[in-house]
Amino acid sequence: MLVVISPAKTLDYKTAMPNHVPTDYEFEQESQQLINNLKEKSPEDIKKLMKLSDNLAELNHERYADWQLPFSEDKSRASVFAFKGDVYQGLDAYSLSEEDIKFAQDHLRILSGLYGVLKPLDKMLPYRLEMGTRLENSAGKDLYSFWGTKISEKLKEHMPASEDRFLVNLASNEYFKAVKKDVVDFEIITPQFFDEKNGKFKIISFYAKKARGLMSQWIIKSKITRKEDLTKFDLEGYYYDEERSSEKEPVFLRKEIVK
Repeated sequence: MLVVISPAKTLDYKTAMPNHVPTDYEFEQESQQLINNLKEKSPEDIKKLMKLSDNLAELNHERYADWQLPFSEDKSRASVFAFKGDVYQGLDAYSLSEEDIKFAQDHLRILSGLYGVLKPLDKMLPYRLEMGTRLENSAGKDLYSFWGTKISEKLKEHMPASEDRFLVNLASNEYFKAVKKDVVDFEIITPQFFDEKNGKFKIISFYAKKARGLMSQWIIKSKITRKEDLTKFDLEGYYYDEERSSEKEPVFLRKEIVK
């Protein structure tokens, strides 16, 4: 079983990290190609390409200029502790024990526009490059063309040997689009999270993102490896709704809190 999640735009390189041994990611050559491409761009180019403010464009221009292999320990950070956002608020990596982190190393993957596929302890430098960015490259007009089947092949390679081989998709549509379903040869399960508002259940982006992180945390801490156990997820008021669910899209509801 593998779980995939998206990265976050917001990063945290200041909070003290737990004492884990960092690992090296596997797409160094590909990342270097993308960085070489980005280093040729001016802050104004980056601003237009990524629709950023002047300050963010300048910041990322500096990040690309400083990016180099091998990563220095003082500038790099384990990926699961580097991202900060709704998904990672739910995941709460700082609450994971050493045993949990070991399980996550085997079963959790972060999809990335720059790094391709990251294990939780893989070192990374700060960056901004969303998967949907239309960055022209030698393979085509965008990052989907650049990565081609490489991300899918890597996930296939990382899938633990087991009779029950499946992938839990807790990534956004933008990132999961980089996974080619005809390349991976295991079942894909995509949980859906609905929150009640004004008496109706709907997907509310902020809550759904955090719920993906919560389910990731729950899978890691509960050491889930069987797909039938996914329906037991019940953190922060969510519960499985059999009637709305299908085998590949289990649905979890949470009732509105009346204050």
